[in-house]
Amino acid sequence: MTYTLQNAVLPLDRDPDLLPLYVDPETWSTIDEEPVRVTNVAQLSNILDRHRARIVAGRRVSFGTYFNAFPASYWQHWTAVREVRLTVRTSGDATILVYRSNGAGTKQRIETREVRGDAATSFDLVLDQYSDGGWIWFDVAADRTDAMFEGADWTTEQEPVRAGKASIGITTYNKPDYCVTTLTALADAPDVLDVVDRVFLIDQGTDLVADQTAFPAVAERLGETLQIVRQPNLGGSGGFARAMVETLARPESDFVQLLDDDVRIEPESIRRSVVFGRYASVPTIVGAHMFDLLDRPKLHAWAEVVDDAPFMWRALFQERLPHDFSVANLRQTPMLHMRLDADYNGWWMCLIPTSILREIGLSLPAFIKWDDAEFCVRARDAGYPTVSMPGVALWHVSWVGKDDSIDWQAYFHARNRIVAALLHSQSPLGGTLIRHSRRVDLKHLMMMQYYPVELRHRALRDILSGPAHMRQTLDRAMPEARLIAQKHPETRIHKDSGVPLRSRRGRQVFKRLKKNEFDSPTGIALRTFTVRTLISHWFHSPRPENVAQPEVEFGKGDAHWWRVPLYDSALVSAADGSGKNIYTRDRAQFRRMLLDSVRLHRRLQREWPRLARQYRDALPDLVSESQWRATFEEQA
Repeated sequence: MTYTLQNAVLPLDRDPDLLPLYVDPETWSTIDEEPVRVTNVAQLSNILDRHRARIVAGRRVSFGTYFNAFPASYWQHWTAVREVRLTVRTSGDATILVYRSNGAGTKQRIETREVRGDAATSFDLVLDQYSDGGWIWFDVAADRTDAMFEGADWTTEQEPVRAGKASIGITTYNKPDYCVTTLTALADAPDVLDVVDRVFLIDQGTDLVADQTAFPAVAERLGETLQIVRQPNLGGSGGFARAMVETLARPESDFVQLLDDDVRIEPESIRRSVVFGRYASVPTIVGAHMFDLLDRPKLHAWAEVVDDAPFMWRALFQERLPHDFSVANLRQTPMLHMRLDADYNGWWMCLIPTSILREIGLSLPAFIKWDDAEFCVRARDAGYPTVSMPGVALWHVSWVGKDDSIDWQAYFHARNRIVAALLHSQSPLGGTLIRHSRRVDLKHLMMMQYYPVELRHRALRDILSGPAHMRQTLDRAMPEARLIAQKHPETRIHKDSGVPLRSRRGRQVFKRLKKNEFDSPTGIALRTFTVRTLISHWFHSPRPENVAQPEVEFGKGDAHWWRVPLYDSALVSAADGSGKNIYTRDRAQFRRMLLDSVRLHRRLQREWPRLARQYRDALPDLVSESQWRATFEEQA
């Protein structure tokens, strides 16, 4: 029997920015070791439908792109598949060229075929030279007249290790329009629905998906495949836990595919992740990469890890992300050819086998933040890897236009990171985590950001109270955190009213530096700066005129911790550009919070061994299906 591993696809949307992710008709060169696009000939008019495209006479189109190259190294490393057949369907006179790469991105031609008329051309490929990395792809070059690309697929005769379908779990909170778009994309993709058992839409909002004008039509198309579940807002962890519970109740589902609400999907990615999960040698979490929904050629998340000593997440090659495929496509980017092993994958899109859920439990009752990372680290420790799978991706609103470290989410950033470290860190006393947490407090205090510090200290007190608080406060931690914002005037965003909001000394402008370069103090200069700033904020009250009106103004990108503290007050643009915040020095708050920070972190360090034992002992109960069911019944 023949099994399809991957279909060649073309973009769903008529968006020129998406073309580089699917097809590449451009000519590239290299100047000073950087890729340079020589031509700009891509035309949407040549994309005829989801699987067909026109190859203009005399031109060559490469399918060595993010969504259409075959990630050979991942299939070789994580599965037992060794023989793959590529079949390319064309009409007209053309030449098909098949290429491979290695882990360094070096290109090698495998085979060339000339074709005439209607043709289905097959290439038998062996996956035995891709241990370090590498892709396989094909180009189609038209002769003197236009040729037609009629589709392509990558298949194998090898039987999958496991069968079964996936239930999709979408958690939403007041993003109904996004959800309807996702459901419509699924309804339009019957080959994807072939691997889907149920679509569970966990609606935790007040602006309901079912009330959308377009919902009845798409619900009718999906029929019994779609099930709407209403529940109070229990965060991403509570919504996804509900999807897990519902999936475990269905013997037809061997996987749960978690999807965020504010996304645009590539349906083929869902099919690919399920197929890869079926072939994985051991039960494997299959994660998707994340592109920027507002700048769609940019890849933001690709293989993420958790560094144990500070217990902090990061992307591999973080300094090279985001990667813009409109500037350098797959073939021009050696970094993207290396096989990268991940510790976890964000739950914007992540496939989890039900066998793993039954063994290690469901999501931590974390509300938001770190639930995905903690789960994958827990799975890793139990012997189940996470694969951040190339060619499996969606578009999500990136964090570039956000700063959730200073809003109500600061509570969850602090609490859940420390809880995850108590559960999984192998470093004594969490390594450098406590020191790093103190530094975060100091930076916020010097920046006159008192609200996130209050939330962070609230998080520390809750951690010290023991693990029971996580389930007890699941439905109220967020509204309570948002209520605290009313005490802090710096949280108010001043919108444009037609009258300019100005500072006394005007906007501060600084030299533009290269990406990932900063002019922050280091070494002795850093120590001197910190001591002087702390002394200044401890002893000096702001001048009255700087309280009445902000002293200076900063653009968001310039408002760094080594600049803002030099002033009594500052007008700072909001991260999303929707308005401005006013930060004003408050000596009383500074003193109180600085002392609280010292006391709480000392206590956390002193009690770390006891707390680690306590949280680890409580983990099986915190993540159990029975406890989650009890929570859902209580909230019903």
